[in-house]
Amino acid sequence: MRRGAGLGFAVWLVLALPAQAATAAPSPFAGWAAVVVAGDWRAHGGGPSEAFDNARRDVARALLSAGFQPQNLREFSTRPQRYKPHPGKSDIDAVYGALSALAARAQDGCLVYFTSHGAPQGVVVDDQLLAPGVLGAMLDQACQARPTIAIISACFSGVFVPELAGPNRMVLTAARPDRTSFGCGESDRYPYFDDCFLRAFGTAHDFPQLGLAVQTCVARREIETGSQPPSEPQLFVGAGLRPLLPLYTLPAGY
Repeated sequence: MRRGAGLGFAVWLVLALPAQAATAAPSPFAGWAAVVVAGDWRAHGGGPSEAFDNARRDVARALLSAGFQPQNLREFSTRPQRYKPHPGKSDIDAVYGALSALAARAQDGCLVYFTSHGAPQGVVVDDQLLAPGVLGAMLDQACQARPTIAIISACFSGVFVPELAGPNRMVLTAARPDRTSFGCGESDRYPYFDDCFLRAFGTAHDFPQLGLAVQTCVARREIETGSQPPSEPQLFVGAGLRPLLPLYTLPAGY
C-alpha cells in the first residue's frame, strides 16, 4: 500500500514538473526596455481627444501582458496630470532620457511606440516635432545593436523608415511617407492604426505577423469607412532581426 502511494506521487510529480516549468519560464521580453508616448491631445479638428492617450494606456497594457516588465516600461502623455498612475510628461529629451536609463538596465532589446499627429518632417511630441534623424540617433545611442522595434502611429510616418531601418530593427508605421492616417477625431476611441494593433495583438505569433495583420486591418477599416486615399502602413524588418523575432512570441488571446 505504501509503495503504491509512493508510485502515484512520483507519477504526479513527473506530470506536474513540465507544467510548473512552463509557468515559470521567463518572458522573452523580460529584459527589454520600452517607452510608449502619446504625443498630442488634440483631434484633427483642433478639439480635445482622448484617442492618443487611450492608445498609449492600452498599448502599454498589451506590452505588459506580453511579458515586458513594469520597471522597464515608461509611458508619456501631454496631459499626465489627468491620468493615474501619472505617466511622464511628453517631451523629446524626457523620452530619450527614460529610454537611455531603461536600456542601460534592460539590455536584451528596445521598443518605442509613438501615437500622435504627424507631418512630413516627423511626429508631434507635445509642442515639438521629433524628426526621423533625431529618433534614429536616440535609438543608436540608447539601444545600439540590440534588437529594436520602432512603431510610429501618425500621419506621414513612413518618413521614419529610411532613417530607422537597420539589420537589427523592425519599423512599423501607420502610413506611407506621403499619406495621412485616420481615426484621430474628437469621438474616436483610438486612431485606426492603434485600434488595429490592439485587435491583432492577441492573434499574432510575433511582431512581424502583427505588422502584417495591422496592415490588413487598417486597409479593411479604411474601405469600410470610405477613408481615402489609403494610408498604406509600412513594415520593415531588418535581415539580422528577421530570424530572431519568431523566437519572441506574443501571448494568445490578449
